Amino acid sequence: MKHPSRRQFVGAAAGVVGMTAASYARVPGANDRISIGMLGCGSRSAGHRRMAQNSKTDMNVNITAVCDLWTGNRDKAAADVQRRFGQAPRPFKYSEEMLAFRDIDAVMIATGDFQHAKLLVEVVRAGKDCYCEKPMANVLEEAKAARKAVLGSKQVVQMGSQWLSDPYQIKVRDLVRSGDLGKISRIEQTWNVNEPRWRQPDDPDISSIRESDTDWKRWLLGKPYRPFDPRVYFEFRLYKDFSGGLADQWMSHGSGLVHFYMDEDVPLTVTANGGIFAWDDGRENPDTFTAVATYAKGFCHVFQAQFGNSWGSHSAIMGKNGTAWSEGGEGSERWLITPRGGRGQNLGSDRPITIPGHDTIGPANVTDDSKDHFDDWVRSMRARKQPNGDIHSGFRHSVAAIMGARAYREGRKMYWDPRREEISERPPTA
Repeated sequence: MKHPSRRQFVGAAAGVVGMTAASYARVPGANDRISIGMLGCGSRSAGHRRMAQNSKTDMNVNITAVCDLWTGNRDKAAADVQRRFGQAPRPFKYSEEMLAFRDIDAVMIATGDFQHAKLLVEVVRAGKDCYCEKPMANVLEEAKAARKAVLGSKQVVQMGSQWLSDPYQIKVRDLVRSGDLGKISRIEQTWNVNEPRWRQPDDPDISSIRESDTDWKRWLLGKPYRPFDPRVYFEFRLYKDFSGGLADQWMSHGSGLVHFYMDEDVPLTVTANGGIFAWDDGRENPDTFTAVATYAKGFCHVFQAQFGNSWGSHSAIMGKNGTAWSEGGEGSERWLITPRGGRGQNLGSDRPITIPGHDTIGPANVTDDSKDHFDDWVRSMRARKQPNGDIHSGFRHSVAAIMGARAYREGRKMYWDPRREEISERPPTA
């Protein structure tokens, strides 16, 4: 029997799932164990499973289902859950099959980046809370649709922008809000690695998948059809039909932090440049990328990343009185407050940013598997409140990344029209 196409499911079965949500959505009480399903079971989902394991006792959570189109990922994830939680989860190939189960309270999405927004809509319509990896979306209309679905639901949705719950980054935001740095005019983020891509050491070999092991047309999720290609399946971030590349994967994190530090919205303008300079391997997205965004509060965000050299990674928040400086790349907690570069008022001498219980400077390298962010999501589910990485933060980082990718590809400045919520090549009219 042929399985329904994506179009058939969205057009017919989505209404059934919505009815299920209205009839069966369960709100976990303070002492109830929260049952979680994994949607997408690749390397980032392995991080989600580690996060859940780290919190399984004190936050009272359990993984009860795994869902992935590919047999290999699904079987590997099920075995991992068995090992970490002591019981086998229910395996599913298709999302609607898993979402129909009443006893699954929440879903963690870790599929391909281009699939996030559409699947997020499905999850909240099914009455499930959600943890959705970033970027939330890399198509503007899909970002709007996801935001509309979440705001029109009662579901608690956490974006996978884990640094928004990091105690060091919260202290940095507190510093910015205090005004001690003075008027901030520039935020720099330079995050470099000397590697061709984001693949993890335990990722499967590209040749290990056959078309018969998955559902290629379903995986494309509305993208233009092309013949099955295992390299595209595993390396979608290299191809422009599926990803903005560095804009999606890293600028989304960087912009999200800028919005967090500065209490800001979508950038007013973005320009970008770069190219394929380090890895001539058939990729379509740049391995070297720089974007400059301007914001309504009167500052610019300079984001730089490359795959050809790992030296010089840092972040800097630059004010008239001095600088907050962080050595290291994404998520670094090694923050220093210094009067250098400024006039020095109220800053004193160089000193590290510390948090209670840690009186020394933080590490430059930290894990993506944030217990703080996972726990914030679980507490928010129990209290039915907005988490740190709410849907608005996801919309903002998505728009910034989309503008960055378009600016690079089209070779022109991108403008945001906040009234119409549109991206254009010309300044918005009143």
